[in-house]
Amino acid sequence: MSLTPIGEPRHKISVATLREKKLQHTPITCLTAYDYASARLVDEAGIDIVLVGDSLAMTMLGYENTLSVTVDEMLHHAKAVRRGVKNAFLVVDMPYGSYHLSADEAVRNAARFIKEAGAEAVKVEGGEKRAELIRQIIDAEIPVTGHIGLTPQSVNVMGGYKVQGKSLSAIEQLMRDAVALDRAGVACIYLEGIPREVAAMITAEVQTPTIGIGAGPECDGQVLVFHDILNLTFGPAAKFVRRYADAAALITEAVQSFRADVVSHQYPADHESYHLPKETQAALNTVLDRKRAMRR
Repeated sequence: MSLTPIGEPRHKISVATLREKKLQHTPITCLTAYDYASARLVDEAGIDIVLVGDSLAMTMLGYENTLSVTVDEMLHHAKAVRRGVKNAFLVVDMPYGSYHLSADEAVRNAARFIKEAGAEAVKVEGGEKRAELIRQIIDAEIPVTGHIGLTPQSVNVMGGYKVQGKSLSAIEQLMRDAVALDRAGVACIYLEGIPREVAAMITAEVQTPTIGIGAGPECDGQVLVFHDILNLTFGPAAKFVRRYADAAALITEAVQSFRADVVSHQYPADHESYHLPKETQAALNTVLDRKRAMRR
C-alpha cells in the first residue's frame, strides 16, 4: 500500500472509491471538520472522508451533548466545510430530530444538506429500525451512511455513553442492524463503541465498508474527531482516542506570549507598523510645527 505524496494530484473520493478500497483491503481514513480552515487542512492531508459530525454541538458550540444542535446550525458549518473540501467524500450528520418524526421530513432535511451545503451523503443513526427510512432517502437520490453501536443521539435511552454489543443478544442485534443497512444500500457503516471482535464479524459479513470509532482495527477504515486528535477538547478522552498533537498547549502559549508582548509594549514593533511616505511626513511635520508656533 502506498500513500499519495503530498503535493501530487489526488482523485476525487466517491462511494465507488470506498467500496473499491474495501475490496482491495486499503484502509479508509476519516476525520471530522467543522469549518473552512480545518476542512482544508484535513482534505489537503489526504483524508478520504470528511465528516461534519453533530459532535460540533460540543466541540464548536459548547453544548453538553449532540442532542441540541439544529439543522440550521449543521448547515451553517457544512457550507463552510464544503468550501474547504476538494477531494474527500463529504458526509454530514443529520442531527437529532431531523429524521425521527416522519419520512417526508427526513427526506426534506436530507435534501437540504445535499442542495444547500453540497454534502455528498448524510449520516443517519440506527440499524434495522432505520432501514426503511434510509431506503426512502436513497430513493430520493441522496446517499446515506449508517451508524450503529454506540449512537450518541440515543444517549438518554442507553443511559450514557456505554460500549454496546457485550452480550450474545446484543451481538445478534448488531449483526442484524449491519445486514439491514448493507441491504438498504448505505455508502458505509460507522461502528462506534463496540468490541473489536464484533466489529470484525460485521466487517467480514457485509459488503459495505465499515468505519470504526472505538471498534478495533479490523474495520475497513477509522474515524476520529479533529479536536480529539489535537487535544482541543476540555474533558477526559475516550479510551480509543489517540492524541497526535497538543494544539491546546501550542495555542495557549501563543496567546499568552501575545498578551505579554502587548502588556510590555513589545508588540507591535516598528517593523510591524506602517509608515507615512517621506514627502507626506515632511509636509505633516511642517503643519505640526506651524500649530506649535501658533500655540506659543
